[in-house]
Amino acid sequence: MNLLYPAATDWQTELRQCIDDPAELLRLLELPDTLLNGAQAAHQDFALRVPRPWLNRIHKGDPNDPLLRQILPLADERLQVPGFNTDPLAEAEANHASGLIHKYTDRVLLILSGACAINCRYCFRRHFPYTDNQLGPQQWQNVLEYLQRHTQVSEVIFSGGDPLATPDGRLQRMLNDLSEIPHLKRVRIHSRLPVVIPQRVTDTLTHALISTRLQPVVVLHVNHPQEIDADVKMACQHLRQAGITVLNQAVLLRDINDNKSVQKILSETLFSCGVLPYYLFVLDAVAGAAHFDVDDQAAQRLVGELQSELPGYLVPRLAREIPGRPSKTLLLPLQPGSHD
Repeated sequence: MNLLYPAATDWQTELRQCIDDPAELLRLLELPDTLLNGAQAAHQDFALRVPRPWLNRIHKGDPNDPLLRQILPLADERLQVPGFNTDPLAEAEANHASGLIHKYTDRVLLILSGACAINCRYCFRRHFPYTDNQLGPQQWQNVLEYLQRHTQVSEVIFSGGDPLATPDGRLQRMLNDLSEIPHLKRVRIHSRLPVVIPQRVTDTLTHALISTRLQPVVVLHVNHPQEIDADVKMACQHLRQAGITVLNQAVLLRDINDNKSVQKILSETLFSCGVLPYYLFVLDAVAGAAHFDVDDQAAQRLVGELQSELPGYLVPRLAREIPGRPSKTLLLPLQPGSHD
């Protein structure tokens, strides 16, 4: 039984009722028709998908709303920009089996689902070949055999798409299977669903995550404090009350969260929900997202400013993922007044 939300707001119903038509989005948000041609064109390359709980947090009539700008298709996405490509993290080279990406020595990433509740326009996997990475019964058996052979792996990361688009029963079976592999210690779930459809956090889900010997970690993806409403806060607190570690990683996005005030409020708001800021990533150079890019030095100065106004545990680590390196690459903050 789901004690958090009534059946009328079941997460799967919300998932089915997502907005996927640019004209409907503009109508519901009272936005000008001048945005329609660009939105429809970009929608053909990477589909619009917005759940209604997220839509309700967007200010009507404001084309610069920070939540709208994360999901509204724009003509800018069709520009060809040097250095931006379809596989910015070279994941194809680490795609050792269907649904499995192994880039770092002790961690393996599994693509549980190609589905997302929301299509963020800056997504680094917007061109990912999900149809070639489905985890059917045979592919899942191949994954288990791969993990059994690679005894240096201690952590499995559930990713996607969005791994929490997977039904609870299947999640439970996968966790049970993984817990039988003795050298695995943790399972990490990277998901946007508790934020965009907070009804996803049910008692059944939290029970599945804590029911095996594997230590669960949930990494949310919140870029702006406006994303956190009362329902999101309740979902975060429910995860924490179940004993699950909850972290947040964000992407630095031009004209959305690239200023000190927004980042400071975001960190404070996350922590009030029991969520610890983890990473702030500079943009991955994925084709279609160049208009979100923020210069590295500007990003470093921003985090330097945050350091001067927040305790260390509320300052996310500024990082970039560079293909071929054994870990994320940290970018050192620049202190106010620095000219490097």
